Amino acid sequence: MQTTTRREFLTGAALLGASSLVRGSPALAPAPSDRSVSVSSWPDEGRNAASDQLLDYFGKTAPQLLRPAEGILVHPSIAPSLPGKRYSTSLWDWDTYWTTHGLFRFAAISNDPGFRSQVGEHAIGSFMNFFDHQSDEGRISIMLDVKNADPFGSLRTDRPKSLNQAKPIFGQLALLIATEVGSVDWLAPQFDKLLRFYASWVSDNQSSVGLLVWGNDVAIGNDNDPTTFGRPFFSSANLLLNCLFYEDLKAAAELAGQLKRPDDQQRLSAQASALGERIRRCCWDPRDRFFYTVDVQCVDRRRQLIPNVKPGMDMSWHSLPLRVQTFTGFLPLWCGLATREQANELVRTNYLADDRFCGNWGVRSLSSKESMYCMDFSSNPSNWLGPVWIIVNYFVWKGLKNYGFQDEASKLADRTLRLLSADLAANGSLNEYYNPDTGLPLSHKGFMDWNLLVLEMA
Repeated sequence: MQTTTRREFLTGAALLGASSLVRGSPALAPAPSDRSVSVSSWPDEGRNAASDQLLDYFGKTAPQLLRPAEGILVHPSIAPSLPGKRYSTSLWDWDTYWTTHGLFRFAAISNDPGFRSQVGEHAIGSFMNFFDHQSDEGRISIMLDVKNADPFGSLRTDRPKSLNQAKPIFGQLALLIATEVGSVDWLAPQFDKLLRFYASWVSDNQSSVGLLVWGNDVAIGNDNDPTTFGRPFFSSANLLLNCLFYEDLKAAAELAGQLKRPDDQQRLSAQASALGERIRRCCWDPRDRFFYTVDVQCVDRRRQLIPNVKPGMDMSWHSLPLRVQTFTGFLPLWCGLATREQANELVRTNYLADDRFCGNWGVRSLSSKESMYCMDFSSNPSNWLGPVWIIVNYFVWKGLKNYGFQDEASKLADRTLRLLSADLAANGSLNEYYNPDTGLPLSHKGFMDWNLLVLEMA
């Protein structure tokens, strides 16, 4: 069987354009043999039409994400989308981390220290904008707009107790910035604020089994994940939330070491280790060989409901898996929590065995075998019921690499680069999420954000 190199595969995708996106056809045009190179440093097998096209686009658009101070955003910050497009005046929690990640990667690939310095300045400014508005309880806003520091009401003292706050990504953001700018000094005055942020999460949202739960289903990242969306308040120990918190605690522990705060380093490391063990113990399902979000509402109410009857055996479980297969089941691979045996079983049984998650253009955000699987456009909530999101491709790609599935990771990187370059060729910009079978863009033209992570995957 003849194989196609990544260079041939991706170059052909760029030449297919709009008709390929409509048909979702895997057929590729042959690669040109005399492609000239005008920009250096694209990694792996070398430059090609697809990578050139994306790099040229990012070269023109990435600087536009560096937003000057405006309104209540008194520090320069990083936008998730291009000026004039949806979200362009907003500063979102986890979007900021992933966009910063991609911008630093682009600065490295383009070998532009000036741009790298600018990204560092705006990333620090983004961090400061969030913490400038931290509440007395330690809470952080999910999103800030140039005209409103708390559109979701996360910081109000009279808020419903179930109201969510920002996702735990600020330790990861701070560590990324410190690594790229070569200094942690800027963080020193803010570190106690970061610790207060963690304390507010534990105080308000730690369940009886030690996992964090969402208060409600608003702005949870993967908006309409069926394991949280529409479910009772404080019931869903979502894997995305817990894996993000695990990674953030690890990052904060490393930062504490750099800041010469050994007690904090030891405590944060222990907190991360304990959370990781709870994720492995509570979320791994040996029957399905899959990691699930769990319901933490299991309470023995016999003494309340039948107080005159002597109770028999005790409940031996305090959480139950919500057996809906979403991409979050692969997150323990991304953050290195799965055992080697779990990783092998998870990948071979649930990723490679069929097309439940593997689409022509990437990873389905929800298994195609679930009854909720849907390709409709939606905003508020955005649709995470099957469409390909580049952040999902990135999570799974990183997890596959972490556990030695190099060929599978390479194939997913190919599909991701092919998808974005074909969208760019057909539509002149990138979008927020895509049909996994046809590659058709489904929402928000001009979206950048974590689409920049393709630069790390290539």
